[in-house]
Amino acid sequence: MFLRNRLATKTSALEPATGRSSPPPRPPLGTSSQAPSGRLPLASSSLPAATPGHRPPDGRMQLKAEVHRRLVEDLRRRGLDETATEAELRQAIGEVMDQTAASGRPLGRTERDRLVEEVYNDVLGLGPLEPLLADDDISEVMVNGPFDVFVERSGRIERAVVRFADEAHLRRIIDRIVSRVGRRIDDASPMCDARLVDGSRVNAIIPPLAIDGSVLTIRKFRKDPLKITDLLELGSLSGAMGEFLEAAVAAKLNVLISGGTGTGKTTLLNVLSAFIPGGERLITIEDAAELQLQQEHVIRLETRPGNVEGSGRVDQAELLRNSLRMRPDRIILGEVRGPEALTMLQAMNTGHEGSLATVHANTTRDALARLETMVLMAGMELPLRAIREQVASALDVIVQIERGQDGRRRVVGITEVVGMEGETIMLQEIYGFRKEGVREDGSVRGSFRAAGIRPKCADRLERAGLGLASDHWLAANQ
Repeated sequence: MFLRNRLATKTSALEPATGRSSPPPRPPLGTSSQAPSGRLPLASSSLPAATPGHRPPDGRMQLKAEVHRRLVEDLRRRGLDETATEAELRQAIGEVMDQTAASGRPLGRTERDRLVEEVYNDVLGLGPLEPLLADDDISEVMVNGPFDVFVERSGRIERAVVRFADEAHLRRIIDRIVSRVGRRIDDASPMCDARLVDGSRVNAIIPPLAIDGSVLTIRKFRKDPLKITDLLELGSLSGAMGEFLEAAVAAKLNVLISGGTGTGKTTLLNVLSAFIPGGERLITIEDAAELQLQQEHVIRLETRPGNVEGSGRVDQAELLRNSLRMRPDRIILGEVRGPEALTMLQAMNTGHEGSLATVHANTTRDALARLETMVLMAGMELPLRAIREQVASALDVIVQIERGQDGRRRVVGITEVVGMEGETIMLQEIYGFRKEGVREDGSVRGSFRAAGIRPKCADRLERAGLGLASDHWLAANQ
């Protein structure tokens, strides 16, 4: 059952999509599953003119804008403005492209096909972002206004070669994303959390809050979810750490994953969820549904923002309280960030074992301090000792992850919560990462080590029939 060997090779990376001259034809990401009866909805507005004060569009952008305008008119004339299939739409774009180019500069075959694809993405997809979202090497897309697009590749940020025509073009793409999941973004509600169909997390913020233009951030998720073997291959943890985490989840220990922004908390949560035995009823609770659980019996719950009047809002605390009446075997909380922390701790202490959650914190101690603060946000005037007793009783293991200066994400500590001593929650490290320096290429040099102490939870693993060998806890390099 357990992992025994550490992988030594790494899979080859895909060629970056941003470097391709002609992206292959494909339905735009997040669109085809939304279209009923094989029909594709058509955007009715044309590409807008450049906003005064912003850099003007180049000739290529102007050609795309003209094709977009003529395309809408052509499809309406033929009665296909709301019912065009993918094939009909691509053919219409090509015909309009040829007619438009005939009155201006001629287009080569390669350039024509590329422009047809770009216009298709503008009409139905996510425009210039489509090739970035198709590149599996890119983990984050950051749009800082219409002309500045950055991506994170292999843990490092770099500028992308794509851009939007202007601010209105970017706003149209943002509106398309948020409307598909029933969210809205406007002057009354200028910030929004949403998701793509594949679960990728989206955050958008528009003027006047964003001074230099709308800002869009997309945290991508792989089409094929990572497995524990992938983390071993990437050097994110050791084989012994993987075996322990597998046993801990299978034995229904309550696990909290702690780390800073962009350290891979949700990715690790997905990996650990794969160790949950089949046949259990799982309930996930998230602000924007992004977990990719592979089990058969999964109920996914998602929060809802308030309407224009501020009513109708449903937060994680309410969903968590309701989930307790849904006969869950396990509750998986995407991120603890508010008063739901108290309900979560109470659930863990009242028979809902094996729960998983994440929290933003730079260290294990900081994670405990944040939980205490969030419990106080619930409005219950509990003494600090009572809160700490709840935390110490509820949590079994805290996994701390970190993104190093080389961009690599690592599990830097697995710590057991052993109880209370006076007013202090007692912790005991089981595994850790010891940094030893930095190589000439900038990569971090270090090793994973066991603390050399048999944890208290080892007895619980044995009672569940998941005991690890006695030499598993030795303090040798992993």
